[in-house]
Amino acid sequence: MTRIDRRTLIGAAGLALAAGGAQAAAEPATAPPTPAAPPRDVTRTLARYVVQARGEDLPEAVRREGTRTFLNWVGVAIGGSHHETLDVAVAALKPFSGPPQAGLFGRPERFDIMNAAFLNGVSSHIFDYDDTHLKTVIHPAGPVASAILALAEMQPVSGPDFLTALVLGVETECRIGNAVYPNHYDVGWHITGTAGVFGAAAAAGRLMGLSEQQMVWALGLAASQPVGLRESFGSMNKSFNPGRAAANGLFAAILAAKNYTSSDGMIEAKRGWANTISTKQDYREITEGLGSRYEAALNTYKPFACGIVMHPAIDAAVRLRNENRLTPDQIRRVDLAVHPLVLELTGKTAPRSGLEGKFSIYHAVAVALVEGAGGEKQFSDRAVRDPVITELRGKVVPTVTPGVKPEQVDMTITLADGRTLTRHIEHAVGSVENPMSDADLERKFVDLAEGILPDAQIRRVMALCWDIGRLKDAGEVARAGVQA
Repeated sequence: MTRIDRRTLIGAAGLALAAGGAQAAAEPATAPPTPAAPPRDVTRTLARYVVQARGEDLPEAVRREGTRTFLNWVGVAIGGSHHETLDVAVAALKPFSGPPQAGLFGRPERFDIMNAAFLNGVSSHIFDYDDTHLKTVIHPAGPVASAILALAEMQPVSGPDFLTALVLGVETECRIGNAVYPNHYDVGWHITGTAGVFGAAAAAGRLMGLSEQQMVWALGLAASQPVGLRESFGSMNKSFNPGRAAANGLFAAILAAKNYTSSDGMIEAKRGWANTISTKQDYREITEGLGSRYEAALNTYKPFACGIVMHPAIDAAVRLRNENRLTPDQIRRVDLAVHPLVLELTGKTAPRSGLEGKFSIYHAVAVALVEGAGGEKQFSDRAVRDPVITELRGKVVPTVTPGVKPEQVDMTITLADGRTLTRHIEHAVGSVENPMSDADLERKFVDLAEGILPDAQIRRVMALCWDIGRLKDAGEVARAGVQA
């Protein structure tokens, strides 16, 4: 290998500089571009909106979506309440809990509000069956609802105030998520945790009556607590993230209420949250259209208990199975044309547990073709180890295909007799364009809560959720949903 000594290197550099100087002399001098002025008052503008927004000014469609968000969240929190993940967390934290201020859905234990917020947030995300803001893949309700329902058990909170705070919290986290997505997510952050903490702080701070300055501090303290990495997907650690975001946001609001200060520009400052954890910052997404454009109205609900990128494939598999009365022995091969995110997020070829199955496009398609569904039962340890499903997932062949969007899939099933069946999904059931109905949400709720709560109790909790915007005491929902 040729060695270049220090003198040769310096000489080469000098020649380059001289050449550059000669070129500069031959060309007219141009002034360097003026750097863009740093954004001002992003955190304060958002804080002012959260403090001053009036519940009665929220459009009815936005309030209605907030109610659907709450119903769905309560259902998935009850459904996850006896999973091993929550059993472990409850056992670990119980010796250290403070006063029994708030309950856990589907369980008899009571915890201090910080731990209750964490545990209900964990429970609601265990099955990956919670709500999704599709523009950012944030699961909005877990951090926000978990924080403010715990608070509502400790201090009086009316149903209308609770619903307003929920909507404003969802709006806050989704707008902040919009400002940094997808770059922030692509590098490895779990955006439900990192943006969700802002929603929890904003909603809790709203119910605590924070001033504008205190809300600025609450958002600043939230910015100092980003939580969640995508490496955690497929493990108990994933549901830790929305739970921790709920507790952290509540923590931030409680400190700010006592005038624990922060920088006033923690979201937008040069060394603030957005610049530190993302290479993209579009602050207009946070500040423009406040009070007229609602991200909270774009929330969606999962018909399938797994990552959203697999939903088009599950939808296609269920439809082809049911329309053609397919049985596993008829299927020779299943080809999928998918977006790159599908294999990046759900490329586990041989999942060993139900949790890992939620991140396996191979399992998701196979179980949908065998059982005609994609609910919590289809992502259990039992389903992942079923020999018929295991054999069929070896026949699933996903291929990253240019032009296929994340919300789309093209599926071709080749049968043993040589025939082929095809299905294109443009927007899967559960999307904004093809939403779940209220009746769909109720069926999902009942399916999740059966075996945990008695029938009559399930119906009562659902009725209270639908009525959240009119209740005198929002904490009534939490008390109604615990296990006797």
